[in-house]
Amino acid sequence: MQSKRGRPRNVETQKSILTASYDLLLEHGFGAVTVEKIAERAQVSKATIYKWWPNKAAVVMDGFLSASIARLPVPDTGSVLSDILIHATNLTRFLTSREGKIITELIGEGQLDSGVSEAYRTRYFHPRRLEARLLMERGIERGELKKNLDIELSTDLIYGPIFYRLLVTGDPLDDSYVQQLVMNAFEGISLE
Repeated sequence: MQSKRGRPRNVETQKSILTASYDLLLEHGFGAVTVEKIAERAQVSKATIYKWWPNKAAVVMDGFLSASIARLPVPDTGSVLSDILIHATNLTRFLTSREGKIITELIGEGQLDSGVSEAYRTRYFHPRRLEARLLMERGIERGELKKNLDIELSTDLIYGPIFYRLLVTGDPLDDSYVQQLVMNAFEGISLE
């Protein structure tokens, strides 16, 4: 989150900090990353990092998101079913990838550190929910979904089981599961 005070961020310095935080996260895990190590790797002062981010969790989440955002594009195929299926499948593939496993680590850390949980909720999960909302709103506008659809509940219905398997049961998360999940959910939310 950009600070309102002082000079604007230098794009190259910001990129260096975000890259350093992401690389350290992949190499050592969240618990071993420190602002001091990020500053050393990025060749900046800790003060520069703290000027732009309130804490380690925020800079690490921004580094993680900046590196991973291209892997989760928001589809627009003209069909809400196809869009949600692509979106949920891409999310699942990402969450089960080496980089995506960082999310489970951050969720675990967030149980003990409210700064971490706030960072992953605001910087990762809320944007994913907004993407799902956009997809469903388009489906309502095109007459593919019920006009009175509870979008928040439908988002939980479709995406919640993915996180349940990821974080609780450990059951397989693959394309087949996601397709079955989305198809079953759409039996209740689509007009057909």
